[in-house]
Amino acid sequence: MDMTDTSPEQIDVKNQPLEWRDGDMPYSPAFGDHFYCQTDGRLECGHVFLSGNGLPYRWTGRDSFKIGELGFGTGLNFAETWRRWKELRADGQHLHFMSFELYPMQRDEIDRALAHWSEIDAERAALAAAWPDRPEGIVSLDLDRQTRLSVVCGAAIDGVSAAAADFDAWYLDGFAPSRNADMWSEQLMRLVFEKTVSGGSFATYAAAGFVRRNLIAAGFALERRPGFAGKREMLCGVKP
Repeated sequence: MDMTDTSPEQIDVKNQPLEWRDGDMPYSPAFGDHFYCQTDGRLECGHVFLSGNGLPYRWTGRDSFKIGELGFGTGLNFAETWRRWKELRADGQHLHFMSFELYPMQRDEIDRALAHWSEIDAERAALAAAWPDRPEGIVSLDLDRQTRLSVVCGAAIDGVSAAAADFDAWYLDGFAPSRNADMWSEQLMRLVFEKTVSGGSFATYAAAGFVRRNLIAAGFALERRPGFAGKREMLCGVKP
């Protein structure tokens, strides 16, 4: 599909093109990119987003913890985070995972994409069962007594702008910066910073120069770390 005359903003949310390539992996023609790392998206989540944000250590002993995510995609990052949360949480703790997604996938697409990993079979089945037929507005799911998922459907800039300023950690996981520059803009990074609590953090697989500069301009103290599966660098940081 030739995307030279079609920007992502011109594609209707309910008709997002989706293809399955390279061993039945979901691929977005709109952004010219796979939805997750071709090596192993679940392990990448652990390396980049969980470890990059100091999790699960940072939620230990907390009554509540809130994670924000730019780009829900297949729900893989949520499913793996929920799995780890269930393994380690204590009674009375509560996790709120809020993701911002312009093109929410359909139930059968989420189920198919997450079926690659037997480790998250329980989370995949529960998420697919609870997912609405027509995801729109804010999809809010209390998946168990200690876990809430909210997926804000629409442009991230609008959703993050309207959100409360109480995020403890962020997963910055839009499509590649070269293909989806709006998701990494200085304006959006400033909003992410504004909505983060003091001492809160972010992590991302991205290490492009303009992404790094935008995060610094927003106010984050940055750290470069080795990326996943041979990728030279990833970025993580803290709100001072």
